[in-house]
Amino acid sequence: MKPFLIFDFNLKSDLLNWKIVNDAVMGGMSESKFYLNPNGEGTFEGKVSLENNGGFCAVKYNFELLILKDATHFCIRIKGDDKQYQFRVKTHRTDSHSYVFPFQTTTDWQTIEIPITELYPAFRGQKLNQPNYDGSNLEEITFLIGNKKEETFRLLIDSIEVK
Repeated sequence: MKPFLIFDFNLKSDLLNWKIVNDAVMGGMSESKFYLNPNGEGTFEGKVSLENNGGFCAVKYNFELLILKDATHFCIRIKGDDKQYQFRVKTHRTDSHSYVFPFQTTTDWQTIEIPITELYPAFRGQKLNQPNYDGSNLEEITFLIGNKKEETFRLLIDSIEVK
């Protein structure tokens, strides 16, 4: 499969289908925002709070169904803050569970290659006893931080593609 660009951030990027989902949906107090910085990079930043049983911030991107025939990897070009994040996908945005791949960031730009078959199913932080992601359908991508501690964070996203 030739590489397929899912999203490429630049100064003209439309962020309409990117949505913040913090632990406030469960009563938590974490806060985050997602915007284009002056360089045109997607910027996901905020503060994770453990108050009121909180502990996560996420930004989700919903799009029309993609069929990922013969794809083997997601490639994300990012610059982080030495913290761990999760890359999550859903085959259908209405699914209750996501397929998850944790990754560690550095303070330099890096391209992280995520083997599709290593994305494992999880619901509310619990791994499910189901098969890993098969790479067939894709309707949602999420970046999440939830390291069970209070912390500020900043993740820059340049591009997301599938190979």
